[in-house]
Amino acid sequence: MSAGVIGPAAGGTSHARRVAVIDLGSNSWRLVVFSYGRGGRWWKRTDELYEDVRIGAGLAASGRLSVKAIARGLETLSVFARFCRANGLGREDVHAVATSAIREAANKEQFLRVAQARSGLRIDVLSEDQEAWLGYVAAANTSTLRDGIVLELGGGSLQLIRVAARQAYERPSFALGAVTLTEELLPGRAPARASELKAVRARTRDTLARLEWLRAGVGATQNGGSPGVGAGNLENRLVGLGGSVRNLAAAAMHASGFRDLGVQGYVMTRKALAELVGTLAALPVRKRRTVYGIKPGREDIVLAAALVIEAVVDLGGFQGIEVTEAGLREGVFFARALFDGESGRSPLFEDVRRAAVINLAVQYESDMAHVEHVARLSMQMFDSLGEQEVIHPRPGERELLWAAAMLHDVGVSVDYDDHHKHSEYLILAAELPGFDPRERALIARIARFHRKGIPRLGELASLTRPGDKELVSRCAVIVRLAEHLERGHDQAVSQVELSADGEGVGLHVDGHEESVALPRWSVERYGDGEAFARVFGRELVIA
Repeated sequence: MSAGVIGPAAGGTSHARRVAVIDLGSNSWRLVVFSYGRGGRWWKRTDELYEDVRIGAGLAASGRLSVKAIARGLETLSVFARFCRANGLGREDVHAVATSAIREAANKEQFLRVAQARSGLRIDVLSEDQEAWLGYVAAANTSTLRDGIVLELGGGSLQLIRVAARQAYERPSFALGAVTLTEELLPGRAPARASELKAVRARTRDTLARLEWLRAGVGATQNGGSPGVGAGNLENRLVGLGGSVRNLAAAAMHASGFRDLGVQGYVMTRKALAELVGTLAALPVRKRRTVYGIKPGREDIVLAAALVIEAVVDLGGFQGIEVTEAGLREGVFFARALFDGESGRSPLFEDVRRAAVINLAVQYESDMAHVEHVARLSMQMFDSLGEQEVIHPRPGERELLWAAAMLHDVGVSVDYDDHHKHSEYLILAAELPGFDPRERALIARIARFHRKGIPRLGELASLTRPGDKELVSRCAVIVRLAEHLERGHDQAVSQVELSADGEGVGLHVDGHEESVALPRWSVERYGDGEAFARVFGRELVIA
């Protein structure tokens, strides 16, 4: 395993390991480089190559990989192999996996012999069960799904994985891939006919009819919240991964008028799916790429993908499908690199949201002792205000406050000046698995106003719900206070409590008298009592 140095030791990212995951899908092929630290404390994607190989073209009709498809594949593998060599990635650092098209081809062995001999890469052809399991690992590590279904849609197949108590159970595979269905049932270049749409829907529903756990309405309780913004912590959800899923989600998000923060955690509603199907079906294939979010190379297969997803949503009684940016490649990385070698450990994070926040804080070289203490003090003040009913927290507010406190200083990696603004940008740009776009927007806004200013939602308002402006205001003032109490980065204040007394709120700190002199001075001089009074309706009194 490679162990090249890619960052200063102060950030905890020195002596990082690197691996490349090569995903040889039925439609597209992708090489992704991941850098990571021991124990799974931090990881990130650091490079990527992509090629629309369409190795499965014509497979459904002939049962074989075509000569042209093989030529495209061999050329792409040679590029991937040269890239790995140039980056110092040896055979043991490269995980190349192939899925349904290569798995099912009658000339699979012939292709593998030539491909491996020419490229020097070892290619692992995943079984249907392995492919589904790795998709589940990717979804479980990038969402808060506990009960429901994971949908993984590729060019050659569809995998559905039933999840209960965060564990995978049944995980069947079906020949309902976007390329397969397009070649057989949507082969034309003109706008789709009603009969063609009906044929794809009928094929999908008939194929999935035997899944009693899907038809039993496992997703019937997924509702509530603001449509499209995020699923929050609702159970019995449908989580989807795959390139077509991401493309469709980007199109739906744009059509809904939401600020584009990426599709991680976005819920594409049943209504949005139906509207997309109508839009795409009415366009000739070449014009489908003009729909925002639909990338070149998917314009011909994206309609079939939308129809399959729509059928699963309807059969399961789901209100929509929650999207993750992750794919099979992340599943391979988690299972075969990040958690590999940890005896007896499941390749799942115990807490996805906590892992995502710590990962981002470590990546941007935060002073972890400092930010963890700011978060601790913030929680203490938040809890004391709640217990005394000075505030009435909204569901999930405490966790958003914790995340913002942990990430409030990531912008220092850009520059200390205006680092609160840099922090906001970096949080918005990050995927933060486990959080939906609304939650990321709120975390970023809290961090943005942790130093000064009157909190506002601004251009992120389209992602929010009623009451979110007040949530941001409360949390920003609390983090602002906690930052001043930890001004020396020395954890001098061990405990803090806010106590309501008449028209004021007393600030009580524990710590050695000499050591708390700096925190007291910082609060008195810069603590912004005016902001506290404006937000909480009471004067802040330093006890």
